[in-house]
Amino acid sequence: MTELSTAALLPAFLPGLFLGFSLIVAIGAQNAFVLRQGLRNEHVLAICATCALSDAVLILVGVGGFATAGERWPWLEPLMRYAGAAFLLVYGLRSARSAWQGGSGLNPADREPGGLLPALLTCLALTWLNPHVYLDTVVLVGSVSARFAEARGAFALGAMTASFLFFFALGYGARLLRPLFARPAAWRVMDGGIALVMWAIAVGLLIG
Repeated sequence: MTELSTAALLPAFLPGLFLGFSLIVAIGAQNAFVLRQGLRNEHVLAICATCALSDAVLILVGVGGFATAGERWPWLEPLMRYAGAAFLLVYGLRSARSAWQGGSGLNPADREPGGLLPALLTCLALTWLNPHVYLDTVVLVGSVSARFAEARGAFALGAMTASFLFFFALGYGARLLRPLFARPAAWRVMDGGIALVMWAIAVGLLIG
């Protein structure tokens, strides 16, 4: 019975896993923040867990049949879109200012670690104020899961597994790049890149 169940669930788990990876590997505000925290070695476990658990909740919502929330409440989509754009514009401005100022303060070995609460609030905002997250996890994953009928749970588990693997690999794997980012110039380049990514996403949200 166990072998039969596994054989029946695997064809749903693997597509969920692959779809989850394909949606999450794109460069975005959330991934850039996780990378930055990993490079600074600040609250990596809490940040990775917050991102992965947030994705898990959104995936469950989508697979649970709430992917049509935008149709039921038309005001939800523009509200999330403009709120997300405003946050990304401000966060991008902060990153641009860090890139412009530079200095030794960007070296993680020469600075005090940031507080856990501000880091978690920023992480939650980058996750829950991003409409693309809802389109990917709730709408797209929820829609595709309908193909697997009673095996939707395995499909959802595959997508959630992809999120956990990716975020923890990104957060803890960033330490391999620390020798490069020991130089302030590398931090300035990354901050500039993050600012451009944030602004590009914000503009995309504003123009629909």
